Amino acid sequence: MLKPVRRIHFLGICGTAMGAVAAAIQELGFVVTGSDDNVYPPMSTFLAKKGIPINTGFRGENLPGEVDLVVVGNAISRGNPELEAVLDRKLLYRSLSETLKEFFLQGKNNIVVTGTHGKTTTTSLITWVFRVAGLNPGFLIGGIAKDLGQGAAFPDSRHFVIEGDEYDTAFFDKRSKFLHYLPETLVINNIEFDHADIFANLEEILVSFRRLINIVPRSGKIFVNADDPHCADVARQAFAPVLTVGFSASATHRIEQMGSQELGSTFRIGPESYSVPLLGQFNVRNSAMAVCVCQAYGISPEVIRNALQKFTGIARRQEVRGEVNGIKVIDDFGHHPTAIKETLLALRYRYPKSRLWAIFEPRSNTTRRAVFQAELPAALSIADGAVIAPVARLDQLPVNDRLDPLKLIETIRETGKPAFYESSIDEIVNRVKPLAHSGDAIVIFSNGGFGGIHDKLLKELSAG
Repeated sequence: MLKPVRRIHFLGICGTAMGAVAAAIQELGFVVTGSDDNVYPPMSTFLAKKGIPINTGFRGENLPGEVDLVVVGNAISRGNPELEAVLDRKLLYRSLSETLKEFFLQGKNNIVVTGTHGKTTTTSLITWVFRVAGLNPGFLIGGIAKDLGQGAAFPDSRHFVIEGDEYDTAFFDKRSKFLHYLPETLVINNIEFDHADIFANLEEILVSFRRLINIVPRSGKIFVNADDPHCADVARQAFAPVLTVGFSASATHRIEQMGSQELGSTFRIGPESYSVPLLGQFNVRNSAMAVCVCQAYGISPEVIRNALQKFTGIARRQEVRGEVNGIKVIDDFGHHPTAIKETLLALRYRYPKSRLWAIFEPRSNTTRRAVFQAELPAALSIADGAVIAPVARLDQLPVNDRLDPLKLIETIRETGKPAFYESSIDEIVNRVKPLAHSGDAIVIFSNGGFGGIHDKLLKELSAG
């Protein structure tokens, strides 16, 4: 940007990442304003405390008369009246990912954590270990680590840890977001098909990861899942050193002696043993990735071990929201068959004597589609019973592209497990209430708020 920038307007400012970046840029001395059509707590109150003015709704007149840069959120598309005014006025605009790069990532030791699954957990673990080690990293995470207390921080630090999403950048830039993040160290946890609204097939996703591999400097490092052939595929032409982490005998950093207890897992890498209060093979690999990255930055095994033991987890990842009459209600962000499967297997370790009930909302842009019609029943059948909610925004999909929830429950029933389709939250609660008994655990899978079903279910269960 050759022209001096002082006044910055954020289009879609109440997104979690957008709001955090807007506040951080204001603290650098810039004049920040913003607009959004979803202005509600906690982001609205966070921005209000920062003194950042927000316009509710999108209108051309929201744009200040004097504005040097407009940051356009990922959810903003052509036809938005405020965006149309930006284009008509020929204003300078950037995506959030570009803004991050230009304001916060240039010149930093950036650790970019990617993959279909485990990004939030691995990013949070690395950030937490760095913080315990006194390195005070900046970070931007797609969830809230309970230990960190927030999803982003922008201190004056050499290190920045960021969750790298393969989703597209903006309406004008269909490349993956992570291509803007200037990785010094890159983590690829795994690669599966996802984001069916963006990618036509797995090969298109692999192309994005190959492009990402290609921008890691020779002085950097790439950590990949040794047990995932897709990771080996995309890393084949890397210029930076590639280190493999996993259970495979060929891994450069092999995970051994994995153990699972009710409250966590143990594992060994080389001569060092670690324990973490997370369950499941996926979480052990996430933790091992974090260990290996932190060791590469000179953090001692003792500090890493101490930090992992104190880690208390991520909001909306196997999070117990409450317990009523001996029945636990658990919230989980899982919205991909693999994530659902791994969460249910982990909960089997945590509650070995409990019946597990799974409630699933097909809400993501992939699980609303028929692409996982076969995989979802296999994952949900790990539970002792399942209830399926209506497919979100069904009218936006072609008929032959829609997930069929009735076929989904029929396939689950073929395994001998009870399965139900209910058309509203109240009906789901009424269905589950008489089925659940003391000692049971109900896990609710959704990548959205699901209409406050967690509190409604707890209230009904307490009513007896």
